Amino acid sequence: MSCWALLALKPPHLGKSRLGGTLTRRQREHLIITMFEHVLETLDTASEIDQIAVITPVPEILPQGVHALRDRGTGLNQALDEGRNTLTACGATEVLVLHADLPWLSPPEVDSFVCHGRKTGLALAPDHHGSGTNAIFLSPPGTFNFHFGTSSFRQHLAEARMRGLEPIVNTPRGFAVDIDEPADLQHYLDTRGGPLEPLLSPWSTTRWTASPKHFSPLHAAEHG
Repeated sequence: MSCWALLALKPPHLGKSRLGGTLTRRQREHLIITMFEHVLETLDTASEIDQIAVITPVPEILPQGVHALRDRGTGLNQALDEGRNTLTACGATEVLVLHADLPWLSPPEVDSFVCHGRKTGLALAPDHHGSGTNAIFLSPPGTFNFHFGTSSFRQHLAEARMRGLEPIVNTPRGFAVDIDEPADLQHYLDTRGGPLEPLLSPWSTTRWTASPKHFSPLHAAEHG
């Protein structure tokens, strides 16, 4: 088996617009990059993940060893479908699709999600509201249609029923908690102890600085 993780990343300066009334653009960029780095490090540590690929128009910010897939500007669901097909052509027999803003995600949660998903070939992780979808595991990758967007969890359940699949629904904190709204940010601060705490606490705009980390360009995977 070859299990690949697949993510999509917008240019950081365009992301998290719903936090615009709470954070400056520089703060939002720093938050996006920090959460993205955390998810990549988690996937790299997880024993069930063999390779990581990211669909993005800014491959220069990816660390070495992460495969870059071209973002053709077709929208998230079509981009993920194309990415999944590319990974299958590269030998992937399993694909874990997940978002890049999961600050509580841990390697044991990733391994458990993948292992449980193998029982039926499909696992879904709803967000903490129960309306969105933060991760999908597919084994084999197949032709399952992605429906990320409004009420995506309901739509992914319907997609599974249409295809006669029995999804494993898994809701560990690491997969459920994302940060999209000011309330999500406040909840994270109230919980404390997570990997973003050094960045977000104490809550002050004067504590936000540009990330000093320098990323190494990688060899992007080119596909026709």
